[in-house]
Amino acid sequence: MQRVEMAGMESSMAVAAANGGTGIRPATPAPWSARLSWAFFDWANQPYFTVITTFIFAPYFTSKVIGNPVDGQSLWGFVQAFSAVIVALGAPFLGAIADAGGRRKPWLFGFQLLLAFGCALLWLAQPGQLQLLPLVILGLVLANIAAEYSIMFNNALLPGLETPQRVGWLSGFGWGMGYLGGLIALFAVLVVSQPELVGIRPPPGEALLGLQRSSFEAERIIGPAAALWLAVFVLPMFLFTPDRPGSGRPFADVARAGFRRVIDTLRHVRQYGNLLRFLIAYMIYYDGLVAVIGFGGIYAAGIFGWGTTELGIFGIALNVIAIPAAIAGGWLDDRIGSKRAVQIAIVSVALGTLGILSITADSVLFGIEVAPRAAGAGAFSSAGEQVFFVCAILLGLGMGPMQAASRTLVARLSPPDMVGEFYGIYSLSGRATTFLAPLLIGIATAVFATQRVAAVIVLVFLAVGFVLLWKVVEPEHT
Repeated sequence: MQRVEMAGMESSMAVAAANGGTGIRPATPAPWSARLSWAFFDWANQPYFTVITTFIFAPYFTSKVIGNPVDGQSLWGFVQAFSAVIVALGAPFLGAIADAGGRRKPWLFGFQLLLAFGCALLWLAQPGQLQLLPLVILGLVLANIAAEYSIMFNNALLPGLETPQRVGWLSGFGWGMGYLGGLIALFAVLVVSQPELVGIRPPPGEALLGLQRSSFEAERIIGPAAALWLAVFVLPMFLFTPDRPGSGRPFADVARAGFRRVIDTLRHVRQYGNLLRFLIAYMIYYDGLVAVIGFGGIYAAGIFGWGTTELGIFGIALNVIAIPAAIAGGWLDDRIGSKRAVQIAIVSVALGTLGILSITADSVLFGIEVAPRAAGAGAFSSAGEQVFFVCAILLGLGMGPMQAASRTLVARLSPPDMVGEFYGIYSLSGRATTFLAPLLIGIATAVFATQRVAAVIVLVFLAVGFVLLWKVVEPEHT
């Protein structure tokens, strides 16, 4: 027993040294420019998730590039699952190596470059050009991995920027900034691909910027445009948000120390049973959230035949809801606690997912028959589409607070001198099974030949995570 306590103490001291002391929870916040610039990271990165992996490119890839929504959803699930496995295997080691070396920004810079490169490869995603499909899949895998690792290192900067009493607000503000960036990016995609919506009439067969509709250039340009957006808007974080001091040790020594730290932490993690219970719960419910975000647009495209215009408007509406919800969730987090904020968010997302499960092309609420959208009718004119929109509102109200409050709860539960180390384990738990829901969705969709099975799997993950979260005890934060 004494040996275990000494090992835990040595681990804490190593982390504190790597982070420049035990002042991970500051008594005063960092300058406003540092906090705002940190939030701009979410602004810069969110369009990748909003426009590419959720609302526009993912449905285009599954429905047009692959050509069959069911086969496309299955392939998309396998791609997402493979990426998540790579992230889960590498995250704890990379996080621990960065802890030992002190600095986060060099890692952030490298993975942001890789993310931009992966996005640029998506230009090659053209229907009928299956010889380019391996490069497109490579771009998706690289971008998925780089985006997740970037988030991990950016999260580790959060506890040093705000006081414990306000860290929930900063986390929620960051998510709100991200959703606002995604909203603007979605609007830009709509204007470029469907300029008629704003009264602009390009030459026949063209979108804005001379993009050709016949070869889906408006959809394919999304990848390179996301890379450009990232390059511009991530700069404030690199310029104005302070990094932690470097250890000055050779990289080989830092790498060895990081690997030893992971093994030591996992060996003694039972000492932190309360935090461990949260990480297990988070691992489950976050997997469900990732799945519903990733497959919501794909499901709508397959059920209602939505194209870029409908998906873009749907995404804009969802982000309009998510922006104030994320910021309000941060405020709620600081007042009622991170755990309760997460629980409320899980209920909201679960209700929205249950509603989506009840919808088919010609029925809602598990059997009430409705007429599908008539030929030539306006977007969202059918009852099924309108009910889907109501369900999406519930998703939007919950998804931002769930992610922001979870990020905050790690800081609240971790020992003050071990925050950096436990953010590495948090990244592991958040990615350890994120391949599981997409993998199950991919397999189940292929077996049962229906897209509705995705919602069932999401509900199971949300319910199990909610139940496990009940046993987590959150300390008072005053």
